[in-house]
Amino acid sequence: MSFRLAAASLPNIGPVDIDIEDARISAITSAGSTPYTDTQYDLAGHVVLPSFVEPHAHLDKAFLADRINNPTGDLLGAINGLEAVRNTITFDDIVERAVKAAELMSRNGVTSIRTHADTTVDGGLTSVLALLEAKRRCSGFIDIQVAMLLGWPVTGKESANIRSIALDAIAAGVDVVGGCPHLDPDPHSAVEYFLQLTLDHNLPLDLHADENLRETSDDLEYLADIMLRNNITHQVSASHCVSLSVHAESDITRIAEKVALAGITVTALPHTNLFLQGREMTSSVPRAITPVHLLRQSGVIVAAGADNVQDPFNPMGRADPLETASLMVLAAHQSPADAVSMVTSAASKVVHNHESKIAVGEVANLVAIPATNVREAIAMGPPDRFVVYGGVAISHQKRNIK
Repeated sequence: MSFRLAAASLPNIGPVDIDIEDARISAITSAGSTPYTDTQYDLAGHVVLPSFVEPHAHLDKAFLADRINNPTGDLLGAINGLEAVRNTITFDDIVERAVKAAELMSRNGVTSIRTHADTTVDGGLTSVLALLEAKRRCSGFIDIQVAMLLGWPVTGKESANIRSIALDAIAAGVDVVGGCPHLDPDPHSAVEYFLQLTLDHNLPLDLHADENLRETSDDLEYLADIMLRNNITHQVSASHCVSLSVHAESDITRIAEKVALAGITVTALPHTNLFLQGREMTSSVPRAITPVHLLRQSGVIVAAGADNVQDPFNPMGRADPLETASLMVLAAHQSPADAVSMVTSAASKVVHNHESKIAVGEVANLVAIPATNVREAIAMGPPDRFVVYGGVAISHQKRNIK
């Protein structure tokens, strides 16, 4: 398939024509400067970006906000509320909601999602298998990675069952290993277990790390220490990293330098952390977002994700990375350009180990937004976006997800 995106505005460059052939960008020229005889899409009045990547989702929980109660409003309240109705959440139910969320993300310009799948003793592989099925059904318009979100404890005498389920999830075909060391009785041993599991099976690792406001929580630093001590080079990401925000600046910088040296990427999750964290405080309530500025200043690649969409962990959310970017501007004090990079190129680095960009030779995953510039696109979040996935203009074709 060959076509041209005509007169779209490329940030810091201006109106350009982008030619796409055989799924890749074949040429980028000044708008109207070269003739073209194949199909053209007039995108004047649109700003064009690398397509959005959602680096951290929970598609198995999407749209459960009206079915699950979270009376305390915090993380454990959401977890307990979910467990109370776990037996009502079926394979078909998960597939239906996951596909709905994926299609909504696609229409908003997302072409890749990393979704975590609850992998527990009570739930077994139901979420894993359902999300793998959703991945199959959505493969024509979006790429989905399924990460096991392993229950706890993974350490001690009670860990045998859950460790066995982890191996079952890998055999079933998960793309990523993940879990929550901060919820384990022995977080350090849990970090060691997850890192060894991912190395043994040559899968990326994406941990829910330090999702709390305890100064003593050190999943991220311990992970970096192990990797540096053992000279481990592997695709590793840490999501949340909330407790880092309550450390002194000198400690944050010290830890950030280790994280950068170890090559660990970090994903900030403003929606859910703003909602769940700090509820026990009545004054000087923390924003509970990982210290993005200091991490990036130390060379850490920081992405941003939406995490949950309308469930007990976050009753809001529109499955739109521009909403995430807006929160990164408002709550994390990032510039609009930097905020957009966190939901495009940096997020792509987390998910695909490759920073996406609009350049000749790159795979044509693009989104064109009706706006005059990046700031306006974030502020207005306009609909009717033109999405290209793998060189296909998917916004102009009927999607078959059966």
